[in-house]
Amino acid sequence: MTVFDENLILETINMIKLYNFDIRTVTLAISLRDCLSEDVNAVCDKIKYKLDKYASNLVKYANELENDYSIPIVNKRISVTPISLVGESCKEKDYIKIAQTLDGSAKNLGIDFIGGFSALVEKGCTQGDIALINSIPEALASTERMCSSVNVATSKAGINMDAILKMADTIKKSAELTAEKDGIGAAKLVVFCNSVGDNPFMAGAYCGYGEPECALNIGVSGPGVVRAAITDLDRKADLGVLSNKIKQTAYKITGTGELIGRRLAKMLNVPFGVIDLSLAPTPAIGDSVAQIFQAMGLEHAGAHGTTAALAMLNDAVKKGGIMASSYVGGLSGAFIPVSEDAGMIEATSKGHLTFDKLEAMTCVCSVGLDMIAIPGDTPSTTIAGMIADEMAIGMINKKTTAVRIIPAPNKTYGDKIVYGGLLGEAPIMPVNKLSSEDFVTRGGRIPAPIHSLNN
Repeated sequence: MTVFDENLILETINMIKLYNFDIRTVTLAISLRDCLSEDVNAVCDKIKYKLDKYASNLVKYANELENDYSIPIVNKRISVTPISLVGESCKEKDYIKIAQTLDGSAKNLGIDFIGGFSALVEKGCTQGDIALINSIPEALASTERMCSSVNVATSKAGINMDAILKMADTIKKSAELTAEKDGIGAAKLVVFCNSVGDNPFMAGAYCGYGEPECALNIGVSGPGVVRAAITDLDRKADLGVLSNKIKQTAYKITGTGELIGRRLAKMLNVPFGVIDLSLAPTPAIGDSVAQIFQAMGLEHAGAHGTTAALAMLNDAVKKGGIMASSYVGGLSGAFIPVSEDAGMIEATSKGHLTFDKLEAMTCVCSVGLDMIAIPGDTPSTTIAGMIADEMAIGMINKKTTAVRIIPAPNKTYGDKIVYGGLLGEAPIMPVNKLSSEDFVTRGGRIPAPIHSLNN
């Protein structure tokens, strides 16, 4: 006779119903390396065939599992080989056509987002890379589901300042071409240092060069669950006890997520890739990383001690997750996107969190300056300086960092952008008025740090 643990059943139900636990994304990573051709129309035909071959049942099977286990699967996504590599084979490098093909296939398959309109240019750009980067603003403006990313730095190669300058202009143009939607083009574009090829989260997901033909990566999120677990502790419990509680909670979340991921991979007849345990917030009340800080004892996100609290949270999440699975990957930790977190929105609106404080927090979080809205008239050279700072943090600390900045067209400090859904809303944050121009326009490459020589 099967013996059921009533407390465990009730705990799982509460995680889902009361504390917003969900499978944030199931992302099917599909290699397009066999889709190359000199004819761009042939490339597009091969892409449509490949996506249909592997992803035709992704939404159907994910919905079946959602019903079977009563665990929400919020997004169904696809990531593909960096498109700069695929389109470079064409005589006519029509990256817009390829982007629209990817977007159309995603729409037909019922996919929420498709990532991989990407380039890896940390040491320099090929002709294909340049053509893709130049096409990003129009590609994002003319599609609905397409997401784009460009890696401009690594701890091994250093920082490509020429690429950063180009990406600053690209971010501005992406926002301007989608001005009627509060610059949403820039919200689907991220600039990376040390990007990873098995990340299931957007906008930075792509299928890395060393990945298999196809694999199912899963992203699990539960900031509300972690916050509830901390709240249940004695308010005077020391930080060691607090950290252990977070680890235990992350362990449970990871195990549940891997169960769903492995079941879905088996149904799709593809390998299970990784589980990315990232506390990815939403604008929903109670589903906030910022509110975890308050549960820890800070008056609000942004108070002195916030960076230390985030460091402990990020570390405990990783430790708990890695004990539950041998295949924890992606980014795994805690995200701090301003527009997507109700507590972060409140903290920035009240001035508790400044741009400089957010930058400091990126030293210990999973990604970086994420979904931050700034005045639309911010110079490209200032945006380049922001990117360079964040890339330096990633390069020196051997971690993934990223910038997803939205220079909101025709808006200034005191206004806000509103997207709704997972992208939420954000106040326009003030920007340092000092010029970065003479520094960032020097160009070239900032050399890799001495610890890159570790062979």
